[in-house]
Amino acid sequence: MKKRIFGNHEEDTIRQFHHCLQTGNVTGGVLCADGHYGYSQPVGGVVVYDGQISPSGVGYDIACGNKAVKTNLVYDDIKNNLSQIMDEVEKKIPFGFGKKNPVRVDHEIFDDSDWDVYREIGNHEHDDLKALARAQLGTTGSGNHYVDILIDEKTAAVWVGNHFGSRGLGHRTATGFLNLANDRAFSDRPPGESMETPPTLFELDSELGQMYFRAMNLAGRYAYAGRDHVINQVLDILNAKAVDEVHNHHNFAWKENHFSKEYIVVRKGATPAFPGQRGFVGGSMADISVILRGVDSEKSREAFYSTVHGAGRIMSRTKAAGRMNWRTRTRRGGAITEEQMKKAVEKFGVELRGAGTDESPFVYRKLQEVLDAHKGTIEVLHILKPIGVVMASD
Repeated sequence: MKKRIFGNHEEDTIRQFHHCLQTGNVTGGVLCADGHYGYSQPVGGVVVYDGQISPSGVGYDIACGNKAVKTNLVYDDIKNNLSQIMDEVEKKIPFGFGKKNPVRVDHEIFDDSDWDVYREIGNHEHDDLKALARAQLGTTGSGNHYVDILIDEKTAAVWVGNHFGSRGLGHRTATGFLNLANDRAFSDRPPGESMETPPTLFELDSELGQMYFRAMNLAGRYAYAGRDHVINQVLDILNAKAVDEVHNHHNFAWKENHFSKEYIVVRKGATPAFPGQRGFVGGSMADISVILRGVDSEKSREAFYSTVHGAGRIMSRTKAAGRMNWRTRTRRGGAITEEQMKKAVEKFGVELRGAGTDESPFVYRKLQEVLDAHKGTIEVLHILKPIGVVMASD
């Protein structure tokens, strides 16, 4: 078995990674330097299966990913209007858990034949999921999902970036197939599951395996459509055109050839980085982001051409923001204050809209540190500094 660990990790993360490697027909695995403890499989973890696919490994946010576009603008074109621009982005793009788009977005994704997978489960499930997907296209989620305006440090070119996935469609798809794997109905409310839940596996050539693979890929195309739409909304606000784009998932399973054989590569919070393939990787709201490119080397082959998807969380949401009292909708006991977050982003020069202290710069590693740990597998093409960040509010 080929195994590669980049960077330093907590004991629970390492233990969880090794547990994944011991479950199923595993031929290799990678733990990226931004990795941390996750549900069933570490975030930043890559597991390579022979003939199997893991819906728990892909996770609930199927096809979460990043898109970045380089615009035809430079910093001088927007610097005097940045505050108004960020107000407009916050106003025009819906952010938050369960948020629906008040403007209906028509898209060819809704004519995709793979919606039939849900009809095989039941007409009610098909109709509900498709209706939800229609309602949420063009919305951005909560947590660490964002829209950024960034500046290339060398050229002053303006870039726009975003980070989110397949929204409620992906979450309900993951929940539904995990239900089916455990002899529950697709739409059942599942029992509370432990982070220590062993990986759930389908044989890829089984009926459930084929259905999940089709549904996952549909969610992937839906996520691409959503990120495309949101980026286009920001371009309209900027009155700009895209002259280059970088776009890929980091919660997904791919059929790939490695060492002369086809495998299923499940990346949970890890970016594919084949030789020449570019990726957009964001740091925290007060840190650099980068456009990187995979290179060919023995180390990158052993990493199954995988790299980081972000800086990597080092503090839990609850520790950072405190425990929520849902009756009063207030938090208590957080390690990070609003004032600390505000000072950090102001010092870095960012116009921030939304966000809670659980997404403050203090809860993440520095991006450069995790990139350095992957030296020899990637090259950085552009260093981008965020100047405007919009996230869902706490």
